Parts: sequence; C-alpha cells; structure tokens
Amino acid sequence: MPEEAVTTLHAELDRFGRVEEGFALLEVFLEVARPRLGAVVLDPVGLQLPAKLTDDRPVVQKLIDEIEQEPQGRGRVVERPFDMDDEQARWDYVRLAYSSNQATVWSRRQRTTYFEVSGRHKATYWLPDSLKVQYFDALTSREWAIPEDWLTAVAKRPKPWWKRGGR
Repeated sequence: MPEEAVTTLHAELDRFGRVEEGFALLEVFLEVARPRLGAVVLDPVGLQLPAKLTDDRPVVQKLIDEIEQEPQGRGRVVERPFDMDDEQARWDYVRLAYSSNQATVWSRRQRTTYFEVSGRHKATYWLPDSLKVQYFDALTSREWAIPEDWLTAVAKRPKPWWKRGGR
C-alpha cells in the first residue's frame, strides 16, 4: 500500500496577524491528531518569548520561569516530553513550542514528523492527506480562517524507501 501524500504547511508566527492565532492552530491540530501522535517534545534550554506575543505573554513567561527553575540532572537535557492526553500539558506545549529552539510532534506508527519549530523562527506542518482533511474540517467547524496558502498547498507522495537517500 503506497504511503499517503503529504502536504507541507508553513506556520511561522510572523505569518499570522497575532501570535495567538498560531497557538490556536497548533492547539486544534494537537486535539485532532492526538490518536496518531507519538512523542511530543521540545528543547527546554534557552526558552524565549516570541517577540510579538501579546495576551499570553505573562502566562508563557511564567511557564518558562518554572522550567528554568527545575533542577537539572547531570548533562544537558535535550528534550522535554509532553503528554498529549493531559489537557494542561497540551496547553503548556502549545504555548512553549514557539519559545523553543526545537519543538517536534512525531507520528505514532512511523518516525514521521507532523510539526516542528526550529530556531524559534521556522515552523512547519507535514500532514498526510487524511490528517489534513480532519484538521481543516476541525478549523472550519470552529469557523476559523485557514491560511490561503494552506488551502492551495499541493500534497506530494513520499519517495519509496529505497529511493530516499542522504540529504
């Protein structure tokens, strides 16, 4: 059975009118994708508030302060996991992902990335067709605007494993 086509959606905070819009889109995605999710992690070192953060600024700063005050073990912590079945953990992740140098949402069955923030400035969703349909349906049912370029993004079939080479 061939793999589903995957659509790449750019989700940098700069492309939204308000930072909280990017948070809301990620929050809906995590709700919809929850049955498919594997590890949901972020790098807790050097968390910084997004520059244009407005309403959630004090709340996110409090989360960052709490993480920074946690005792650190021997060696550098590179990933902090979040339990997506826990509503508070999901909420915290949404507000911290864009503050991190690296935040990743993995699929359950394969080591496929569904969402990633890197360097606090680049954010991307990679959605298989079936998940994209569910996600867009959830956004539409909430009467939220889907970014225009997301609606016109073209899905691509992944290369067969034997054709995938080094990058």
